[in-house]
Amino acid sequence: MAVNREVKRYFDLKSKQKEIENELTELRRDILAYCEEQGVSEATIGSYQVKLVKQERKEYDDAKLYEALPDPQVWRLLSKPDSSRITSLVKLKVLSEEQLKDTYAVKEVTLLQIDKK
Repeated sequence: MAVNREVKRYFDLKSKQKEIENELTELRRDILAYCEEQGVSEATIGSYQVKLVKQERKEYDDAKLYEALPDPQVWRLLSKPDSSRITSLVKLKVLSEEQLKDTYAVKEVTLLQIDKK
């Protein structure tokens, strides 16, 4: 049966994907550590341009967010705090930054960009 082969292939690919994701995580950590040791956010390494980009992300507290929302219907739209949905609701003026001011913590994340020269 062909489905058996497809199920096996899917399983094998998912296993490889997990291995690749784990290796990428390790490599990313090593590259970030190297840049931190060197005190740089941009570097040319061989034929690659490495750039670290800092971003801030909001991590919402469910209980505080629920209390801040004016209407339970809005909470249902969110179903769980999703930063992009919340940002969209702010842009649409369904919610205001003032309503949300104490409902999240800002977390800084570092994105790693590598381009071949």
